[in-house]
Amino acid sequence: MNLLRAAPLLVTLTFALAPTPSPAADPGATSEATALVETTLAEVLGVLRDTGLPDATRRSRVEEVIYARFDFATISRLVLARNWSKLSPQQRVEFVTELKRHLSLSYWKTLDDNRDSDPEVRGARAERNGDVTVRSEVEAERTQPVRIDYRLRNGETGWRVIDVIIEGVSLVQNFRTQTQELIQDAGVEQLIEKLREKNEARGDG
Repeated sequence: MNLLRAAPLLVTLTFALAPTPSPAADPGATSEATALVETTLAEVLGVLRDTGLPDATRRSRVEEVIYARFDFATISRLVLARNWSKLSPQQRVEFVTELKRHLSLSYWKTLDDNRDSDPEVRGARAERNGDVTVRSEVEAERTQPVRIDYRLRNGETGWRVIDVIIEGVSLVQNFRTQTQELIQDAGVEQLIEKLREKNEARGDG
């Protein structure tokens, strides 16, 4: 299987994604998480629509926003699941760095393809484990609106995105499936190297 292809893709994250709201959920949780998603979308699209900026500059500024709003350490642990414990401290740093670069580019391209459309946040729900899922739609030319859901978790630095689900397809689950296959076949070092090569091939080196 082609490792970590650019389009996000597979099934929704299976663990920790139960749709039933928690009776004890903080009533302010969904509004705080929704506000973060709305702010992030506004800032990212503001940069993408500034066509006077060089592509490299727009991408760099979008990355700054994404790096501040996404919890890539948690995303990395969710992607690797039980394999996380197999990585040395240095390998963990390297994996988080490369995954961060790759996912940022995938998200950047998804929104850049629809930068002339105004996304609409369609609501939010509290999950049983305290996470919040914020639902949004982006109008797409000549097609039905694209549904993009954001899974957020409240940690030491506040609410941060830990997964993006596009049309029911979880980035985390997609990457988890592919990384598990590569680790089984070639080991952790090859996983990190393949991801690094993928980033460089996409112009992120």
